[in-house]
Amino acid sequence: MKKTEQSAEREGWAESGLANDPPLRAVRAFEAIARLGSITLAAQELAISPSAVSHQLKVLEGYLQIPLTERQGRRLTLSLQGREYYRSIRAAFNVLRQATEHLVDQVQSQQVTISLIPLFGMGWFIPRLPSFVHANPQTEINVVYANHRNYLSDASDMSIRFGNGRWAGYQSEKLISGRMVAVCSRAFIRLHGHIDTPEQLLQMPLLHDEERSTWNQWLCSRG
Repeated sequence: MKKTEQSAEREGWAESGLANDPPLRAVRAFEAIARLGSITLAAQELAISPSAVSHQLKVLEGYLQIPLTERQGRRLTLSLQGREYYRSIRAAFNVLRQATEHLVDQVQSQQVTISLIPLFGMGWFIPRLPSFVHANPQTEINVVYANHRNYLSDASDMSIRFGNGRWAGYQSEKLISGRMVAVCSRAFIRLHGHIDTPEQLLQMPLLHDEERSTWNQWLCSRG
């Protein structure tokens, strides 16, 4: 390429606001040549013709106004400036490859975060999780234990809670059936005696979680 043509090309890049940005297609071709040691191998990797690779090399050399390669017989080698340039850009290309691989892995791997109440998680969900993961290796399950029923505070994709499924703003699907049972310790029975009717139960100290309506629901179900 003649010097006047080089100057004109650089002026064109300057006018487009890319005076400091090298032609990336040409840089990519040079990186492949330097890494593989051959224009032919670089062409195969880039899925273009060897002549196209050679053209991109000339474009880059014209932009830099520095010879990046030299011929030793029939063998093409990097010049001193070419070796220095390759060492500088190699790290950048490695970062690009790693970032691309990481993104592809994220897309291919489906990560699902599930919020559970600990008692249900340890007693029902976790024992069944290994068989699901074995059948769905592409899905990564992240379990978050929650000691509340407030969905708005959950940074999760889905939540599993006890209830009737009627939660405003949420779509729910029944997972399993269950029933509420009143329980007490043997020490409680020894202290208060046997409880035979709901009326007797109402006179006792009752324990509940933050959902205070559960005792009313249980008592209503018993008439």
